[in-house]
Order: sequence, then C-alpha cells, then structure tokens
Amino acid sequence: MEINGKKVLVVGLARSGTAAARFLVERGARVVANDAKTEDRLASEVAELRAQGIEVVLGSHPIEIFTDVDLIVVSPGVPMAIEPLKRARESGIKVISEIELASWFLRGSIVGITGSNGKTTTTTLIWELLKGAGFAVQVGGNIGTPLISLVESSRDDGFVVAELSSFQLEGIERFRANVAVITNITPDHMDRYDSFESYAGAKRRILLNQRPEDLAVLNADDALTRKMAGDTQARTVFFSRRQELDDGIFLRGEQVISRSGGSEQVLLSLSDIQLRGAHNLENVMASLAVGLGCGAPAQQMRETVRNFKGVEHRLEWVAEIDGVNFYNDSKATNVDATIKALEAFEGGVILILGGKDKDSDYSLLAPLVSERVKQLVLIGAASDKIAAALREVKPITRCSSMSEAVRRSFELASGGDTVLLAPACASFDMFDNFEHRGRVFKEEVLKLHASRA
Repeated sequence: MEINGKKVLVVGLARSGTAAARFLVERGARVVANDAKTEDRLASEVAELRAQGIEVVLGSHPIEIFTDVDLIVVSPGVPMAIEPLKRARESGIKVISEIELASWFLRGSIVGITGSNGKTTTTTLIWELLKGAGFAVQVGGNIGTPLISLVESSRDDGFVVAELSSFQLEGIERFRANVAVITNITPDHMDRYDSFESYAGAKRRILLNQRPEDLAVLNADDALTRKMAGDTQARTVFFSRRQELDDGIFLRGEQVISRSGGSEQVLLSLSDIQLRGAHNLENVMASLAVGLGCGAPAQQMRETVRNFKGVEHRLEWVAEIDGVNFYNDSKATNVDATIKALEAFEGGVILILGGKDKDSDYSLLAPLVSERVKQLVLIGAASDKIAAALREVKPITRCSSMSEAVRRSFELASGGDTVLLAPACASFDMFDNFEHRGRVFKEEVLKLHASRA
C-alpha cells in the first residue's frame, strides 16, 4: 500500500505506536495519533508527535476519527475487538498491527518467535547465534525495539529476529516469517481472549503466508504446537527433550542431537548450557534449529551457547545472603511460566506470587507448590484469588510491598533455600511493567544484602 498522501490513524501511543506514527509521517502520510490515556500520562510522547505535525487525540477513542482514514495501525496494547475498530472494519478500512506495517518495508529475512513462554530467551539466543556466525542481524519486536524502527537499518542479506506476541499477530495480513518458531502454547491473557482456542489461533497466525522454501520450528512435546505442522507450507523441524525424533533436534542422554535425512550430529552437551531449567533446554534446542536452518556452523553455535548467560528477569540469579539464594523471574507473568520456574529447583523455595490477575487458574500450581515450596508470599491485587486456590497447600504470608515481601521471604528461609520471584501474574497493579517489578525486587534484595554485610 502506498503511504504517501494517505490519512493514517495510529491507535495506542506506547513504543510501537509512537514509532509507527513517526515512520508514517516521515514517508508523507497525514497521521492522526490516538490513545485513551489522558495527556498528563503521555506528555513527552505527545510533545514529540505534535512537533512533527501529527494531530493527537487523547482521552477516548472517538468513532469519527476511526471512519475517516485510509489505514489504521494498532498498537499491541489496544484490543482489536474495541467498537471503533469494529466500525472501521465494517466501513472497509484496513486495520493492521505495527509488525504488519513494518513487514511492508523490512529487507532481508524475518525470523519470528512466538509462544506462551520462552520467547525472549529464544529470540535473544537466536540473535546471538546468528551474530556469532557472522551474519548481519537485528533484533526487535515485542522484545523492546519496534520492528518499524529497524526498517532503515535492515539489509537484503541480513536477518531481522523478532519476538512476536499474540496481540501483534492478530493484526497481520501479508506479514511473512521466513523462519517461524512456536516455543509452546499454554493458557495466558485469558482476560483479553474469549477462549483458549482464540488465543492459540492468534499464535498460529505466525505460520500465515509461509512458503515451501521457509522454515517452521515447532515443539514436538507440546501437543498443540505439534499439530500446527499441518498449518504451514514451510519445511517443519521439530525439537524435543522427551523423545528421539526421526528428523529434528532432541536429547539423548547428556547430548543434544540433530538428525536430518538419516544422518546425525552432536550439537552440544548439557554441560555447555548455563541456563537453569528444562524449559531453557527447549529454548536452546529451538534456537539451534533456527541457527542450522539459517546456515550457522554447529561449532560456532556451541561456543555461543556456552557463553550465553540468559536474559534479565528470566530465572536471573541476584544474590546469596547467609546461604539463601535469590532469583528474579519477574517475566513469569502466567501460571505456566511459574510452573517452569519451579521445575528448575528441587525444593526449599520461598515463592513470591501475585500481581494483576489475567483470569488464571492458580490451582494448577498446587502439585509443584506442594512438592517444592516451603512458604508462599503473596503481593498484589490477585492475592485473594491465589490464596483461595492454594491456602490448603502451603502456609501463606501476605505483604503490601516488594520491600516487605523480600524481607519476610528472607526471614522465612533457611540456609540452602531459594527465594524465587515468579509471580504468575501481570505487574500493572503495582509496577509499570514486569521489568520495573524485577528491578525493584533486585534493588530490595541488594539493600538486604548490604544491610547484612
């Protein structure tokens, strides 16, 4: 679609929305930017946009601005189901996400990664593997840098590695992932989707528009993702930590094996992986599959994996205080992520749970909480719901702040125990985002450490 001279509405003025608005106006579009937030909450963004001649409408989503444009670009934080967007679609106006817009202009190959958990670690490791192999590679999407901001620096011979959320994938039409990865699919964002099936369907859209020369990397141990092999025209490579595969990447004893066309090669040993948890083994396997598919040498990838220490807020070790280890897994924003975090420890866990509920079923935590957790420490708006689901499983302590939660967790722990922040909830009740929550946790742990020195 030709942008120059078109009237475009950008809905949602977080990072991707403001980046899209700037991109569009620089290419000759007449841009209107809209957000339901008021100006006092968006002062810096609004000033910058108005300085570029962009009309800004705040405080609501007026129907009239949605039906008097040629194109609407929606930020991931704005539900596609809101009434003004429905009216726009009924009027024949194209409604797309920022990643769809970016895909119209990006050069090179797109490596897209989605899934309920493991996206950021897998995205970051793929970026490191391709960079280590000497390829021109950029990383962005849901991981931080909007894809639209990578257009100018993209290259015909390069790769764009993109973490993609279900919200972003809802708004694609022509977007094509030359390499698509689905790490796993478990219930999440049930406060936004009317069913698990609709959530899974949004994830499945990453396979939309793939061609036979493309690659789809799927988790053979996840029944839902395994079936999605039938939803893509691309060549499919599976990975598994539970079974040997006729073709794909799998675990045999202590070795990670790649088997293709009847031949095998050892990619690395478990001792080469620094990351904790079985779920991180899956993330490494998925990343290796992508690396091989893109032409990265196995020996170089082994060295990169050996040096990869993980991503902030994902089972991140913070400190040891009097024999008690503190881990920050603030990115565990759903129940399945917390389950995976608990599986990384054998026992003796003081578990900090809570935040903004996403219509989750916390009773699913009960078996692992019973087996590996000594005490639950609850914070945030979901505390009552979590307590109702788990009060018969382990003792519960409630706290009103992260500072109190860290202090009480340490008091409840003994030498050799682990204090784990893995909240199973969103962060927006008490914090700006999960990164803010993780930083506050680490700050409080380090304050405690200093006070014990």
